[in-house]
Amino acid sequence: MKRWKYAVGGICAVIAAILLTLWVVPSPTEKTVNEVSVSPPEPLANESHASPLEPCDEGCDKYDVVVIGSEIQGVLLAREARNHGLRVLILDPRSKPGGELTLAQMQFLDEPNDKNKQSLVQGDIKPLFDGYKRGTIRTAAEFDEYYNKMVQGIPMQSGIEIQSVESNALEQGKTLTMLTYKMPDATIHKVQANYWVENTDFAALTGKLGATRIPGMESLYNGDHEEPDYMAATLMLRFKKVNWGALHQAVLEDYPLTNVQEKYGPNTYVDWNIATGFSNIMSQYKPQDPQLVLRGMNTVDQKHGEVIMNALLIYGVDPADPASVQEAVRKGREEAPFVLEFLRENIPGFAKAELNGFPEYLYIRDYNRYETEYVLQYDDVKNSRMFWDNVSIGGYSIDLQGTQKIPKGIGFGKTDRYGMPLRSFELKGYDNVLVVGKNVGASIKAYGSARIMPNTALAAQTLGIILGREQDKRLQELTPDDFKRIHAYLQKDYDIVLNH
Repeated sequence: MKRWKYAVGGICAVIAAILLTLWVVPSPTEKTVNEVSVSPPEPLANESHASPLEPCDEGCDKYDVVVIGSEIQGVLLAREARNHGLRVLILDPRSKPGGELTLAQMQFLDEPNDKNKQSLVQGDIKPLFDGYKRGTIRTAAEFDEYYNKMVQGIPMQSGIEIQSVESNALEQGKTLTMLTYKMPDATIHKVQANYWVENTDFAALTGKLGATRIPGMESLYNGDHEEPDYMAATLMLRFKKVNWGALHQAVLEDYPLTNVQEKYGPNTYVDWNIATGFSNIMSQYKPQDPQLVLRGMNTVDQKHGEVIMNALLIYGVDPADPASVQEAVRKGREEAPFVLEFLRENIPGFAKAELNGFPEYLYIRDYNRYETEYVLQYDDVKNSRMFWDNVSIGGYSIDLQGTQKIPKGIGFGKTDRYGMPLRSFELKGYDNVLVVGKNVGASIKAYGSARIMPNTALAAQTLGIILGREQDKRLQELTPDDFKRIHAYLQKDYDIVLNH
């Protein structure tokens, strides 16, 4: 019987893969990312083999996986779970889907590499990074196309507000059983799930579960018991009529690179795609509002004279408070004309630049994260530790951006590849709550590297695959022997390598 079940599952997976290859991504003029959220949730008929729940009462829907938030990481998890026949629903507290990638337009992509400069990007986030490097995914519309493709077919409701959560006590810990939420039209809905996934940048779900917060940036300078101090958010700045060739040529004329960095500041580099550094110039900018700082010029060429810049930091933003977010967006937009004038006068290639609109949302780097079954440590990251339950291979410099108490930020050096275990994505004290994306369980130093999108996107996709293919066991029941088998089929069937 079990062989027959797996055979049927394999056939379904093949059919799903064929359908996905036939699906054509809508052009931006046909359907934008903001329209994806209208799909009503429709529970599927099949039952999960590991369901701990009784049938829902009247007025309640039941799913295998409910994802809270529409960041790309949770979308990749939901997509894999749905492809493997699980009932999936995304409930998004934001008014529109897309999060960091599309609403905030954080489109200066950081790529993890090992000590040999080999890319560590794997899984369904890889086509995004490959297109980015080739120059075929650079504009907001092109990022929207990628996001739309990933989210296509996943039921989603946007603008929800969590009203309450219910859980049952176990011998050890709890299981989350029910969530009640309000829709924008004020109607109240209830949902049950076998697994819940925290996928927001403001702990919309985990903040309500009584979990223990992992100490943040404040622990670097004054112990674990100070008020939380969060890395600054960013309003991405968009410009048009930039002469990228002039910027590139100006830097080439100052080569070798040691001279460039002495003139413009550390890490200054320009090629035909990105520009970084220029801190000697950028640090001279005096913002109109003390809540804002202009840092080094992380800028990507979006072609045809358009660029996007990850440089305008905004301190003191509370992403859980919509008013705080909107006030920060307002301040950033009001600051932008002054930044433009400064760039025109001081940065080659920007003499005729103009503003080119604004993102709707902020890039949020850091907020409350909560203890997981294993909290990834600085020594794990620096010493390239691998775990028996790896769900991702990470690698990136330990980069902690500025805060109100550490204005210039702080770094702890480059890392080689390291493992990220399943246990760092399982909320401690609950047997069925997963955390993905920026919610990864990591000490603040480890978080400086682990937090970047490719590391956590691969973990989320892997979790979705495991949920779909290991339905006879709860995640917490998986053993080292199970993971030897899991790592084998991840490599064979998905070209995801996690065992080194």
